[in-house]
Amino acid sequence: MRSIWKGSIGFGLVNIPVKLFSGVENSHLDLDMLDERDHEKIRFMRVNEKTHKEVPFDKIVKGYFLKDRYIILDKHDFEEASPEKTKIIELENFVDIEAINPIYYETSYYSEPEKQGRKAYALLLKALVKSKKAGVARFVLRNTENLCVIHPMDDVIVITKIRFQQEIRSLSEINKVGDINITKKEMDVGLALIKQYSSSFDLGAFKDEYSDELLKIIKAKAKGKRATVKKMKPQKAVSDDLYDQLMESLGTKKGA
Repeated sequence: MRSIWKGSIGFGLVNIPVKLFSGVENSHLDLDMLDERDHEKIRFMRVNEKTHKEVPFDKIVKGYFLKDRYIILDKHDFEEASPEKTKIIELENFVDIEAINPIYYETSYYSEPEKQGRKAYALLLKALVKSKKAGVARFVLRNTENLCVIHPMDDVIVITKIRFQQEIRSLSEINKVGDINITKKEMDVGLALIKQYSSSFDLGAFKDEYSDELLKIIKAKAKGKRATVKKMKPQKAVSDDLYDQLMESLGTKKGA
């Protein structure tokens, strides 16, 4: 794997030199957009809005529209905005990871210590495991400040980006159901249904079945055949009453 970032994790006065690697990859099929008439690839061009001519990549700059004109920024401006954050993941505090709502999570990166930082890296890793805590930190990646959680996984320190509070939309416009009355018998059966479907979490048991089925269709079409696709029929409850539906669900075997 190729590293996407080099810098340090700041642990008090200790700097741990690390490299970051992408910890995730897309399981979706990489489909190209083609011209229906001749099946040639469609290429996206960066075009000058005024001249309608293509702009070479090395001639593209970034700017912010302020009042009536663009203020152009260069790489030094981004570095000067917060020079220390461009090279360090600064631990600010430690929290229980269960306290972080899943809505905040974005993407994860694996960290690997440089040779001179292996012992300090091992100390932080083992301390996180023993304390059952996760570190909260900030760092700059691709000219953007990111909030992240530092947590252990299989002898590796993982850096998981999380969203800032202001990035989470308010729930005020969502119609809530807190005022709907649920009877005790409905709640009892609902809890029994949850218990019936409860198990230890095994991520390996969940596969991207849609992409697998789509790939079967692609391979069959390549051979001039048509793949047999399993058709899922949505199950429908006999009764419209919520309690009856719950009882019917409870009587249905898991996975049936």
